[in-house]
Amino acid sequence: MATFEPVLLKYADDPDQHRIGTYLRHGGYQALEKALREHTPEDVVGMVRSANLRGRGGAYFPTGVKWGFLPDDGNPRFLCANADESEPGTFANRAIMDNDPHQLIEGCLLSAYACQINTVYIYIRGEFSFSYRRLEQALAEARERGYVGKNILGSGFDCEVWVHRGAGAYICGEETALLESLEGNRPQPRLRPPFPAVKGVFSLPTVINNVETISCVTHIVNYGADWFAGIGAADAPGPKLYCLSGHVNRPGLYELPMGTPLRELIYEHGQGMREDRAVKAIIPGGASAQLLTADDLDVTLDPGAITAKGSILGTGGVMVMDETTCIVRANLNTVRFFANESCGKCTPCREGTRWMVDVLARIEGGGGRTEDVELLLDVCDKINGKSFCLLGDVATWGLSSGIQKFREDYDRHVTEKRCFAAAQPMLAA
Repeated sequence: MATFEPVLLKYADDPDQHRIGTYLRHGGYQALEKALREHTPEDVVGMVRSANLRGRGGAYFPTGVKWGFLPDDGNPRFLCANADESEPGTFANRAIMDNDPHQLIEGCLLSAYACQINTVYIYIRGEFSFSYRRLEQALAEARERGYVGKNILGSGFDCEVWVHRGAGAYICGEETALLESLEGNRPQPRLRPPFPAVKGVFSLPTVINNVETISCVTHIVNYGADWFAGIGAADAPGPKLYCLSGHVNRPGLYELPMGTPLRELIYEHGQGMREDRAVKAIIPGGASAQLLTADDLDVTLDPGAITAKGSILGTGGVMVMDETTCIVRANLNTVRFFANESCGKCTPCREGTRWMVDVLARIEGGGGRTEDVELLLDVCDKINGKSFCLLGDVATWGLSSGIQKFREDYDRHVTEKRCFAAAQPMLAA
């Protein structure tokens, strides 16, 4: 295993890294000073394009290309940093905000400068009260030092940054629902097109990127596009924060090059499986992702390779399940979450996710019927691709892949009225 020097979490263990004095001693705000002194906004956009930075929020769309969609119509523009991080199994953005908030603020300022934006909103999940306080404290320090506000560092560039707390709705991870919440409305997704780059918050052009993506911009400006492009997978380079949880000996947050093998993450960084049990299933990208099996352990954790295996890298939330796991119960847990978080705007998601919960609970409780498994697949088909936004689709992905890859778990529940994982008792419906 080659040695990798952390980038985003390089100073995360320093207990004072959240303070501006410590951040400056570690080279903080040098990228901003360099950009304002030596580069035009177009230069910074060009760096991000050349680095091939892809959004870390789940879609992995090229960030520089996304910035290029902003119309040159003379209207004010906005940047929204998506710090909602509601995906189960994901805890990367929170680590940056808690331990190194100035890194995010500097990335926001650089991104705003590149896109000629004067107002930035950091939309943070309401439950992240500690992160919120850290960001507010860091912003106060940055304003006092002249890094935020009017005429930043005497450059003539003005940029204000505000932190906006949400109310803890998973749907706000969807960018248009986030915008609705930011405006004070019920968080429900908007019809697209128009896309946020054209008509975003307050119906004005808006760029939306997540915390990890924006934080990468700081290091691209500091060290160059070629340096960033040389890390990890060629088609989606750079450092990646992998959230490892489940039945491993050392769960945690690991910063590694994009494209690190799944087996390496589990057995080297995660120190293997608890009690040396065998891997049964892996969710590679948060609860939204389709299940992988033990046969997929040699896949690399980059968006192209994971997609080729029939799943998604998503947020990089890797959840590992061992041989004692009941896939029916695991699917029930995730589907129940999505049903609870459905915004209710469209019928397929609002009604279909509840049907899935009811049928799954019946199977898990020992009352499953022979036709129930095919019924679940049929309901998945009625939701997937037919919902207003992606929440309906992802609610079906884990379930349909669980049935397809672990059908024996379902069949035994139905025929033998008992759990395939004998160590787990049946749950009452």
